[in-house]
Amino acid sequence: MRLVLLGAPGSGKGTQATRLREHLQVPHISTGELLRAAVAAGTPLGLKAKAVMEAGSLVSDDIVLGMLEERLTAGDTGNGFVLDGYPRNLAQANALDALLTRLGQPVDIAVQLDVDTELLVSRLAGRAQAEGRVDDSPETVRNRQKVYNEATAPVVDFYRNSGRLACVDGVGSVDEVFRRILATLAPTPDIG
Repeated sequence: MRLVLLGAPGSGKGTQATRLREHLQVPHISTGELLRAAVAAGTPLGLKAKAVMEAGSLVSDDIVLGMLEERLTAGDTGNGFVLDGYPRNLAQANALDALLTRLGQPVDIAVQLDVDTELLVSRLAGRAQAEGRVDDSPETVRNRQKVYNEATAPVVDFYRNSGRLACVDGVGSVDEVFRRILATLAPTPDIG
């Protein structure tokens, strides 16, 4: 199973990706973790990314895609993967689709975790308080949600238009949301 997990910050992507990794027995791939690991290891792409980050710029899509290609060609991805939080825009979705097609590992399904903005604000405010984070103020969260919606709406449409999108209600217990995700992965029986 090759799965892309989409959802706004605070929607539960990381939690559900971990559960999916265990259930499907495939790796959970987070581009943020890939980036940090490549920088720490001093790989050629990591060194490029480090230079960009030290200059205060965003790491280019080409560098991130190169890191994804390295990761997706590792032996443990033969049975699939759960890609968490990527792609974030239409250009990334197109580039990822081309890469995965070239690698013979096209995405089976993209799962969008839907959570109301005000609930996300509440969730992240609780996380901010528990973890002492200042980047999760209600105003910041609302702005990140707006940016996410604007950038990611075309990604959701990209997967919807190709018949590979499942929208899942991300509200409820971790177990309830997980069961909803699993229900989207189960093949529908033929009724004939």
